[in-house]
This record gives sequence, C-alpha cells and structure tokens, in this order.
Amino acid sequence: MVSTNNLKNGMTLLIDGKLQQIVDWNHHKPGKGGAVVRTKLKEVETGKVVEKTFRAGEDVEQAIVERSTVQFLYREGEDFILMDGTSFEQRQAPAAAIGEASDYLVEGDELQIQVYDGRIVGVELPASKDLEITQTDPGFAGNTATSATKPAVLETGKEIQVPLFIEQGEKVKVDTRSGAYISRA
Repeated sequence: MVSTNNLKNGMTLLIDGKLQQIVDWNHHKPGKGGAVVRTKLKEVETGKVVEKTFRAGEDVEQAIVERSTVQFLYREGEDFILMDGTSFEQRQAPAAAIGEASDYLVEGDELQIQVYDGRIVGVELPASKDLEITQTDPGFAGNTATSATKPAVLETGKEIQVPLFIEQGEKVKVDTRSGAYISRA
C-alpha cells in the first residue's frame, strides 16, 4: 500500500482489479473541504486513459511490475516466442499480450516487456523503427506537386501510407506509436 500523498508519475497501481499507471497527478486543496489528489491513469493492458480523484492521505495498492528486455524469436500460430537475453529462458506470449506492437516486430528484435504476477501485461517498443517495404505501387512522375501518398506493405505485413517516391525494397523509418511514415532509413 502507498499513500496518495506519495504518488509519482510512472508508478503502477492496482485499482478495481486493473493495473493502472500514473500519467499525471496533482495535489489540490480547495478552499472548503479536504485536500484531494487528481490523477490521470493509463490502464496498462488496454492503454485507455482515465481520470480518478482520491482523498489526500488515502491508501491505494501499488502493483510491482517487473520490466525486462527480451528478444522476439518467432511466431508459433497466434503466440509469440520470446527469449530472455540473460538467462536464455524462452516464454510464450499470447497475441493479446503483445497487442499492436506485433505490427512492428521482426524476428531478432529486442523489446521491453512488463510482467505482473507471472503474465505479460505490456510491451514497449522504441518510438521509431526501420522496416523494409515489401510491396507498393510505383510512383508516377508529375504527381509530386502535392504531398500525395500511396499504400505500402511493410515486411511485418502492416500497411502504411508513404510518399510517392518510396519504392519496393527500400527501408523506411516508421513511428511505432501512430504507424506513420517518418523518413527513409
């Protein structure tokens, strides 16, 4: 248990059976009544951000979430096989635990996982990633006056929009948070 007076950004709490990470908090003392702590909490498993207000000094349950670096080895059906880099222990992670990060994973990639109570509850990727374009239509000369885009398929199978001058076989830098093209790699 931790007091709401001691909350910090990034701390993970267990509230109503859900893991929630503190994004922002503010201690507020109104002119009338007791002090309160207003928080913005991000649900670890869904990414949904909610606001919650606590009384100052109230105890909340802190969840100890372990973070570790693992290497993505391969997919086995719907599951992902990950290997711990220090102990070489392999673990199977369901697709639901990996979530949208699967759109950017290539065999051999390293990623940060969050483990709570023996199960993977979150995955952290770098903000951007270099991936190869495996399929796209050729661009046409003269179409470059505007910032026109065309669909392209990445080596992971995810489809993104890229500028017309990008061709098949090129590596591009992709924002892993939004899925947007950033630049050539």
